[in-house]
Amino acid sequence: MQSLLPVPPLKTFTNHMSYRMPAEWEPHEGTWLSWPHRRATWPDAFDEVPDVFVQIAKHLADSELVRINVANPVMAKGVKYLLEAAQVNLNAVRFHYNPTNDAWVRDHGPIYVVKDTEGIRERAILDWDYNAWGQEYEDYQRDNLIPSRIADEFQETRFAPGMILEGGSIDVNGAGTLLTTESVLLNPNRNPHLTRDQIEDRLKQFLGVTNILWLGDGIEGDDTDGHVDDLTRFVTANTVVTIVEPNPSDVNYRALRDNRERLDSMRDQSGNRLNIVDLPMPAPVIKNGVRLPASYANFLIANTVVLVPTYRSEHDAAAINILQSFFPTRRVIGIDCTALVWGLGSIHCVTQQQPKVGRLA
Repeated sequence: MQSLLPVPPLKTFTNHMSYRMPAEWEPHEGTWLSWPHRRATWPDAFDEVPDVFVQIAKHLADSELVRINVANPVMAKGVKYLLEAAQVNLNAVRFHYNPTNDAWVRDHGPIYVVKDTEGIRERAILDWDYNAWGQEYEDYQRDNLIPSRIADEFQETRFAPGMILEGGSIDVNGAGTLLTTESVLLNPNRNPHLTRDQIEDRLKQFLGVTNILWLGDGIEGDDTDGHVDDLTRFVTANTVVTIVEPNPSDVNYRALRDNRERLDSMRDQSGNRLNIVDLPMPAPVIKNGVRLPASYANFLIANTVVLVPTYRSEHDAAAINILQSFFPTRRVIGIDCTALVWGLGSIHCVTQQQPKVGRLA
């Protein structure tokens, strides 16, 4: 496939184990958004979606920089108008002229790795290949170029692992353990030329992990084939929250029960059992007869806040309270994502953290 834009030269990844993917709760410089513009992603609901992004940006701007991918200055002007109207702290907002096909920056944006030398943190960008979740959608060429464009703009080291990988398909504890799902990484629509062992080797080499934990299937309505960020997330180095469905007649019951049973037998990088905390599922969110992939696990951990999707469900408050217990120094804030999830994703799917560099306290 021909690139739409020039790609900067690669640097050789020689000392790969000196880099690692940090946990999401480690210090951020900022968080990336790709501003929504594709109306077909949210049929009959697009007009409500920019306001959800405004709310995300507003809370993040009180925590760290908000870096927004837009197509051009005209689009930036329109977004700035929306942010100003909502009294967003524009001093913490940066616009970047990176045209996209869609808004799912978790999957098409850069995945960062860091290394610490004598108290100084450096970062690099991993430019995994992206094919719109196994070519679920035809147009993704601009999205696939986002990591290289950002690396070029920041003049940062960029490594190309030569494998399709979306950010929503993995979660790490920053200490050597990675969570993922068989339904995504072993799906022949991603990397049919790689075996499970080869995929594990690639993850270990480029993400600096030593221990890979495999869950099974995802939830109903997830067009990614089952991203782990809708299922199970690290909240500390040895604690995960995982969504559960107690109703045996619910379509998600069997897959979530299987994943919960797998977690019971899993160990972290040191051989210790995981501390597992159940997170409820919201009441089913259905639009036009379609069950949507609504999940409280699709939260974002930022420097001073944790943003949790809510769905006008009786379980919203319980999910927020569970997460608040793990983040006593952060405000856990619910954002109504009933409209956003009509596009088959939520808060974590439309954000991507950028680690802080330099001397860390």
